[in-house]
Amino acid sequence: MRMRPYRDADLLPLQETVAAWIAEVGRCGYDHIGELPHRIYENLRGRRPVGELVQVWEDGPGIVGLGISGRFGEAFDVFAAPALRGSAAEEQMLRVAAETTAGVSARAYVGTDVFDCDTARIALLERLGFARFRVWDDVRERPLGGALPEAAAPGFTVRSATVEDADGLAEARNASFGEDWTGALYRDEVMARPGYDPAREIVAVAPDGRIAAFTVYWVDGRNRIGHFEPVGTHSAFQRRGLARAVMVEAMARMAGAGIATVTVNHNADNEAARRLYESLGFTKKHETYGYRRAT
Repeated sequence: MRMRPYRDADLLPLQETVAAWIAEVGRCGYDHIGELPHRIYENLRGRRPVGELVQVWEDGPGIVGLGISGRFGEAFDVFAAPALRGSAAEEQMLRVAAETTAGVSARAYVGTDVFDCDTARIALLERLGFARFRVWDDVRERPLGGALPEAAAPGFTVRSATVEDADGLAEARNASFGEDWTGALYRDEVMARPGYDPAREIVAVAPDGRIAAFTVYWVDGRNRIGHFEPVGTHSAFQRRGLARAVMVEAMARMAGAGIATVTVNHNADNEAARRLYESLGFTKKHETYGYRRAT
């Protein structure tokens, strides 16, 4: 097994590989393939060249693992092939991702999250000195068969984004999540990167032209699973049903494309998100646990 830096051209084969792993063993331990470009590009945000923070692991001609270091400064992720789960090879991937993250972070801890059902990963993390400190995310899903929920956004236009929306999308993200995007940064580090398609970023546009709510939906055609990441509403437009409206539009598009199930993850402490997703028919299937270790 050998490790090399990630390249942009790796994204599609990585997504195909992880989709095959999910088809083989199910979702436990594997987030949706849409999380790969989201974490590599939107989370890392071009702070460093991605090849410095993202590791591709290969055995012969095939991909057997992926590490993403430095998410949010102190977090990392590792995806490993089913045949390597719980093995010394997976442990090596975790060590490298954790050490890389520690090398670029000024925080007192490095951490990751793990599915509640992923006993092999939990055992490896504990062997490496990580301790559970919180419930991180609720992992929810709903089927797309049958009627979709109703949603209305009177006075707002619900449509796909365009590259010309970069400034408005940056402002909406900042007002939703307290971030510091600029239009140029969002265009260069998200919209221009592999995996992103503006047709899959659904926005609600206010009468004054501001983007009031947004979501990006991702599709795994092999497993017929869709996914939302992220979902947000500009702070000036909250409590108007706009996040609901963009999600329902996206679900209609996914259902029309033959997607059978859609998923969404959210911070377990976020009650507003929980209420929104439950109102749309999402039920909790898993939770993830945060594990951390002092640097």
